[in-house]
Amino acid sequence: MITYQTLSLADAKKVAAAASAKAQAENWTVVIAILDAGGHLIYLERADGTQLGSVIVAQEKARTALLFKRPSKAFEEGVLGGRVHMMSLPGATTIEGGLPLVKDGQIIGSIGVSGVMSNQDGQIAAAGAEAIAML
Repeated sequence: MITYQTLSLADAKKVAAAASAKAQAENWTVVIAILDAGGHLIYLERADGTQLGSVIVAQEKARTALLFKRPSKAFEEGVLGGRVHMMSLPGATTIEGGLPLVKDGQIIGSIGVSGVMSNQDGQIAAAGAEAIAML
């Protein structure tokens, strides 16, 4: 039987809680989306007052990180560096705020954050991703 690590709902909530704590500490209102290793939404949290468009953007940032196995920031940096063709990559959202969730060297899911400046979204996502080490 083939097995693989997966992200449980309980663990997804812990990742989101760590991200949410960072957002609250900075008084930032955001959407936090957690995807499982298959790219399916497992948990979503939208802080009161966060713009509705961030619900989709957070999920797309997380999907980008999962599909391309790298932070969505890599695409933002590429575009800012003149590699504008990156904007047309299917499935790529070229804005910081999406990170793969890695445990024991395996990607078990991803986190995407949207609602404030992209570098701030990235800080919040990083706080969530760091929680994986505690699981």
